[in-house]
Amino acid sequence: MARSVYVASAEGESGKSTVALGMLELLTGRVGRVGVFRPIVRSGSQPDYVLEMLLDQEGIDVPYANAAGVTYEDVHYDPDVALTTIVERYHAIADDYDAIVIVGSDYTDVATPTELSYNARIAVNLGAPVVLVVGGQNRSPAEIRAVADMAVTELAANYGKLLAIIANRVEPSDLDSVRAALSGKVPTYAIPAEPFLTAPAVADLKAACGGVQVSGDQRLLDREALGLLIGAMTLPNVLDRLVDGGVVVTPGDRADVLLGVVMAHASQTFPSLSGVVLTGGLQPPPAVIRLLEGVDTRLPVILAETDTFETATRLAATRGRVSRDSPRKVEVARSLFASHVDGTALSARLDVTRSEVVTPLMFEYELLDRARAAGRHIVLPEGDEERILRAADSLLRRSVAMLTLLGDPAAVRAKAQQLGLDISAAEVLDPYDPDLRERFATEYARLRAHKGMTVEAARDVVVDVSYFGTMMVLLGMADGMVSGSVHTTAHTIRPAFEVIKTSPGVSVVSSVFFMSLRDRVLVYGDCAVVPD
Repeated sequence: MARSVYVASAEGESGKSTVALGMLELLTGRVGRVGVFRPIVRSGSQPDYVLEMLLDQEGIDVPYANAAGVTYEDVHYDPDVALTTIVERYHAIADDYDAIVIVGSDYTDVATPTELSYNARIAVNLGAPVVLVVGGQNRSPAEIRAVADMAVTELAANYGKLLAIIANRVEPSDLDSVRAALSGKVPTYAIPAEPFLTAPAVADLKAACGGVQVSGDQRLLDREALGLLIGAMTLPNVLDRLVDGGVVVTPGDRADVLLGVVMAHASQTFPSLSGVVLTGGLQPPPAVIRLLEGVDTRLPVILAETDTFETATRLAATRGRVSRDSPRKVEVARSLFASHVDGTALSARLDVTRSEVVTPLMFEYELLDRARAAGRHIVLPEGDEERILRAADSLLRRSVAMLTLLGDPAAVRAKAQQLGLDISAAEVLDPYDPDLRERFATEYARLRAHKGMTVEAARDVVVDVSYFGTMMVLLGMADGMVSGSVHTTAHTIRPAFEVIKTSPGVSVVSSVFFMSLRDRVLVYGDCAVVPD
């Protein structure tokens, strides 16, 4: 039978999704098959978005119907019958998985101890220890402790087994104080508040005001809106108040504000925006629309029929959430959990034995875990390639490695901003940087002098990103280089043949492929460099 863990909270809006995602990643890195179960799901035509998001994670293959227990209406009608059904549905899938993450209810009713009691009863009947999530938003350490104490008492009264306490959405400056306040017989952790996780996407704002998109890239509607600015003042004052990820709300007949903020977004000297909302149903003149289409910003521009006050009121009330439609939020949530919760200690307390099966997800988890521990610096020569930028954003959010991207810094960062990616923690180097170009050319010419290489010729060679990145590794400016997304294998490894060379006594360089099968990962060598 599967080893299970029950993620429960004493109230709504505590951020259980972040903890559930973290527990899911923790378990999938240690055992072969991990399942998800949601005892109480939202009813209606729309599926439960928390359950959908968890089931959408890599390596999770539970059908939605099998992962759902009963609805809130079922519990209200007859709690005992609903509990029986929950237990039956859980055990119907339990034998198919090595571990199961169970996610408690969301407090769609008025939050009372009764709902926590019911969650405790479910956990006891499923034989699952509880990870208690306590909301820390707008609370002092003493207040967080008081809420936790009441919840722990309620769990104990219903014979629930407490595995750990996690205070979520805590003020970053209070993390140590909260951990100290919660310390006791079980492990306690504190996860800082991250406004990004509750920020709505531009698509959410569009739906909230019933707007239509009149300009910009539709794919950027999933970018988060990190602030709202009412553009009712003169343009210079609007420009002074722009913030990264902000959305400007302005009447549709204010073409000056519209054009000004779009140009500011395209500029390297102003923050990168998430969108513009025009109000009053006032469509910009055709000439203005044509001008917008000629500016390569891809910034979404939304037209709302409601006036500025009504539109702003609706947008301000819109709240974002971690869902399967927000992969960046999922990454951030997983990263926060991994950074602030001791996964090794928690899994040991849960007594999860590592499986002999190695799934691709377990393999990736171990690689990322080892990479974090190693703390290496990697150079990515193809810094302006979209897939590389997306990978860099993910790696940086998960603190996997220090990164340097090669390319024109302004162009690379502008492209990342247009894609809604955050690479601010990465270094971006220009291969034409005069000091580095001269240093690399001098060293390359020295190493290749026997081939007739001169410093003058070397200056043209080292600006090639593959050579530039290899020289960084050679001179200790980076620990390794990852390339080959848009360059051939030969173009990627030729510089290393020339200046790093093989170890003494070795004349052959080999490559390997990792073949990720369902229950194992095989290593094939050699498939590209030495085909014979």
